[in-house]
Amino acid sequence: MYTTTLSALTLAFLLLFSLFFQTFQQTDELQLKQVVPVNEEEEDNPITRFQNYLRINTAHPTPNYSSAISYLKSQAQSIGNLETLTLEFAPSKPLLLIAWKGSNPSLPSILLNSHLDSVPAEPSKWIHPPFSAVRSSDGKIYARGSQDDKCIGMQYLEAIRNLQLKQNFQPLRTIHICYVPDEEIGGFDGAAKFAASKEFRDLNVGFMLDEGQASVNDDFRVFYADRSPWHLIIKALGMPGHGSKLFDNSAMENLMKSVEVMSRFRENQFDLVKAGLKMNSEVISVNPVYMKAGTPSPTGFVMNMQPSEAEAGFDVRLPPTADPDFLRMRIADEWAPATRNMTYQISEKGPFRDNMGGPLMTATNGSNPWWAVFEKAIITAGGRLAKPEILASTTDARYMRQMGIPTLGFSPMTNTPILLHDHNEFLKDSVYMRGIEIYESIIGSLSSFNGVST
Repeated sequence: MYTTTLSALTLAFLLLFSLFFQTFQQTDELQLKQVVPVNEEEEDNPITRFQNYLRINTAHPTPNYSSAISYLKSQAQSIGNLETLTLEFAPSKPLLLIAWKGSNPSLPSILLNSHLDSVPAEPSKWIHPPFSAVRSSDGKIYARGSQDDKCIGMQYLEAIRNLQLKQNFQPLRTIHICYVPDEEIGGFDGAAKFAASKEFRDLNVGFMLDEGQASVNDDFRVFYADRSPWHLIIKALGMPGHGSKLFDNSAMENLMKSVEVMSRFRENQFDLVKAGLKMNSEVISVNPVYMKAGTPSPTGFVMNMQPSEAEAGFDVRLPPTADPDFLRMRIADEWAPATRNMTYQISEKGPFRDNMGGPLMTATNGSNPWWAVFEKAIITAGGRLAKPEILASTTDARYMRQMGIPTLGFSPMTNTPILLHDHNEFLKDSVYMRGIEIYESIIGSLSSFNGVST
């Protein structure tokens, strides 16, 4: 009995000593790691700088704009020969401007635009935390904003870093990089107010690049226009009554008739896409987003009572080739006719025409001298452009097109799934690095172009 107890105590002592030694060793190793200098070549490179930017949580509803701007300013300062200016057109919504002065600043400048903010993420739906910027073994960098669009915001700077430090390049035209707030919620306190400001006019912008979307194949996508968003709310009124009663023009019946008519319109537009006659971004899309009706009760809704009011909301997107007056007439006559006790409200979320009354489109042919320069820069870098497109969604480019400034949407991501606003958004490190090379060619070519002076 004594021998067994002693053996047990000895074993326990040895086990505790082993655990203590391991803990001491781990602590000692951690202290060594903290003392040993970090290899800057390994730690400070384009990929790690991109990851650091992605780790700043700029998702709505509480984007950390100040930290993002501080980080971008520090990057600009590390490059040198760049000027920075922070503007604020709405409280707590700063905008950062970075300038690389050209040798002939009287020429119209080049503007490279990117937005600071991102949409929210649901961490439980992600493989890795959405603001950890984890880089997987196959090179995928997982983070909210990796595609939309913190990638281009850092690629602009990395391209300029290479042009300056590796190529000793001096631009003819001044290059401005703009980091704007609130793009994901319409840009009304960001790019919209900036485009209407004296500070923007003083930049004398001749051409602008904004964000685009990933390409699933080898071709780079480029966008010459956006679709314009309308928020449409339709309300129906009717006689309330017992749930068992059949009668005409109840609120729910009137609303359901409208939804049926709108669904047929949506199907007709979608048929054009499925038949290959038009792209998704070239038709008018109508999508229901909410419905409100019924009489609430403590356990849900009163089931034996027909409501006197019903309401539904729709996200409507119009390509620049659409006729907005025709759509308004259709809404008034067919989708929400007053004859069925219906009313409607249209909220146009941004401009639909430019300052000359034309559609918000940038020419991608010989009539636009910037187009040839841009296209050649892609080819020179070994890339290939797909057929120019209208973007199905909306970007801040519309505010610059409204001012009559030629603007293209472009994000140099090939062979990449389109994951903006999706779970597990990622960008491969090799695609990111290739994008920097593409921007070196684009920025060098655009800023050296001497063919447009007004």
